[in-house]
Amino acid sequence: MDNNRKQILLDLGAETLADALLELAVHCDAAGDLVERLIATPQENVQRLKKKLSGLKQSGRFIDWREAAGFARELEMLLQDLKAGVDDPLTGIELVAAFYEADSTIFEMCDDSSGNIGDVFRYDAKELFVDYALRCLDKEKIADVVLTLNRRDDYGIRDTLIDCAGEYLPQPVIRSMIAELQKRADDEKDEYRKRHHLLLIESLARQIRDAKLFEETRIASWGELSTAAFIDIARVYLESGDVETAHSWLKKIPEDGTFQAYERDKLLEEIYQKQGNHEKLTELLYQNFRSHHSSDALQALLDVIGNDRREEVIRDEVALILEGNALWVSDAEFLIAIGKIDAAEEYLLKRAGQLDGNLYGSLLTLAETMEAESRHLAASLIFRSLLISILERGYTKAYPHGIRYLKKLDKLSVNIADWRNFDDHEAFKKQIIQAHGRKRSFWSKYKGEK
Repeated sequence: MDNNRKQILLDLGAETLADALLELAVHCDAAGDLVERLIATPQENVQRLKKKLSGLKQSGRFIDWREAAGFARELEMLLQDLKAGVDDPLTGIELVAAFYEADSTIFEMCDDSSGNIGDVFRYDAKELFVDYALRCLDKEKIADVVLTLNRRDDYGIRDTLIDCAGEYLPQPVIRSMIAELQKRADDEKDEYRKRHHLLLIESLARQIRDAKLFEETRIASWGELSTAAFIDIARVYLESGDVETAHSWLKKIPEDGTFQAYERDKLLEEIYQKQGNHEKLTELLYQNFRSHHSSDALQALLDVIGNDRREEVIRDEVALILEGNALWVSDAEFLIAIGKIDAAEEYLLKRAGQLDGNLYGSLLTLAETMEAESRHLAASLIFRSLLISILERGYTKAYPHGIRYLKKLDKLSVNIADWRNFDDHEAFKKQIIQAHGRKRSFWSKYKGEK
C-alpha cells in the first residue's frame, strides 16, 4: 500500500509535490522546518542548528508537561538539521556535544515528567553521536570530547555517551579514559562528584569486561557493599567469563534474602548451567517454580529435567497447591493456564472468603475466565468481591463497574442450582442493600439501567 501511494505521488510530478509541500509549510511549523532543511546548504543547516541552540538559551518561555512531546519533536528536528548539514564526523561530534551541553537550558525551561525530552538525549542524540564517532578516525579526540562533557552531569543525561563508549572506541582508548577518570576521582574533594567519576569508571569497566576493576571501583565508591552491589559485581564477573568468582559473590547474599531475589536467581541459573551443575540447577528451578507458579517457570524446569516429566510435575504441583490454605491469585491463574479448570474452580471455592475485590486487575480476568468456562458459582463469588470492594469504598466513579458486576450476578444466578454453603443471590443482594442501601446514586442507576 505504501509503495502504491509513493508511486502515485511520484506520478504527480515534482512541481505538484513542491507546491503541496510549500502550502503545508504555511500551516505546519514542522513542515516549514523540513522545507528549510531540504533547501539549505550543509553550511546553512549548521548555522540553523547553532541559531536554534542559541535561541533556546535566550528563550524565556516555559514548556509544561502537555507541550513536552511537541518540544521533544522540535529538538529532534534540530538534530535532523545537524545530520543533514554535517558530513565531517569530528565536526558532527563536536556539535552533538554542544547539544548535550545545552541540557541545563533545555531541562530548566520545561516539565519533562513524561520523559519525552530526556529520551531525545538518550536515543536520538546518542545514536547520532555514535554514527559520527564510528566514522571518525581520531578516537583520542572523541574520548576527550566525551570526558570534557562528563566533568559534570547535573541532569544525569551526559553519561549516556559513556555508557555506549564500547560501541565506538577501542579498548586502549577506553583504558586511557579510565585512567583520567580515576585521576579526577582521586583529586576530587566533593563526595558526590567523586562518586560521579567512579560510576563512569564502573560503566567503562563493564564494557571492556574488566570485572576486577569494576569490583574495586564499586568498593571505592560505596565502601560497605549491599546485596545490589554483590549482584552487580557477580554479573560483571559472569559477563567476563569468570563463572566461579561470580558464584562466590552471590554466595555473600543471605540465602533467605528477598531483595533482588529474581536478579540473583537468574544469575545463579546461568552460573549452574555454565558449571554443568544439573543438581543445583534443578533445585533452583524447582524452588523458583514453587515460589511463583507460572507456565514460564514450569517450562524452564522442564527444559532441564525433561519434557517427558510434564504430567508428573503438574500432578504433584496441583496436589500441593490444593493442599495449601492461602489464596494466591497467581496459583489460580496457573491452574487455568495448564488446563486444570476443575482444580482452579475447587481452589477458588475453598478460599472464597479470602477474595479481595481491591485486586480488581487480576480478579476481573479470573471472573471472566470462570464465566467463560461455565463455572458460574466461582465466577459469581469473584464478582461479589469486586462489587463489595466498590461499595465499601464508596468510590462513585467506579459505580458503573459495580452496576455491571451486579447485573452480571443477576444473570449468573439463573444458572446456579447448587450454592453449596454460600448465600444464594437473593440473600446476598439483601445483605448489600442492608449495608449499602443509602448509596442512592448507585441503586438509582442500577434500577434505571435494568
